[in-house]
Amino acid sequence: MRDKEVPLPVRNAIVQAAIGLHARPAAQFVRAVHETGLPVTISKDGRPGVDARSLLEVMTEDFHFGCVVELAVAPDAIPDRYSPDDVEKALEGLSALLESARSR
Repeated sequence: MRDKEVPLPVRNAIVQAAIGLHARPAAQFVRAVHETGLPVTISKDGRPGVDARSLLEVMTEDFHFGCVVELAVAPDAIPDRYSPDDVEKALEGLSALLESARSR
């Protein structure tokens, strides 16, 4: 586990799926989060993050088209096998997915 004083790895994204993170776009996003192997959270409007590995939590939170979301991983939850660069690349990839035509 990492030192708790390390800054929280964070990326912002704008949800581009016309229906928001519901149905297929939510499933694609959650699958991509699982592929990272990281405990990613997703939040909006300064609210507490939900587990981005949970389809139910992601769909329940109502991340609509055009909303700005924050993707994060708590530093103390990052497995030792991941470098800070690995985490940044994973969050960047997830952000790009949310902002791409693939999530529509």
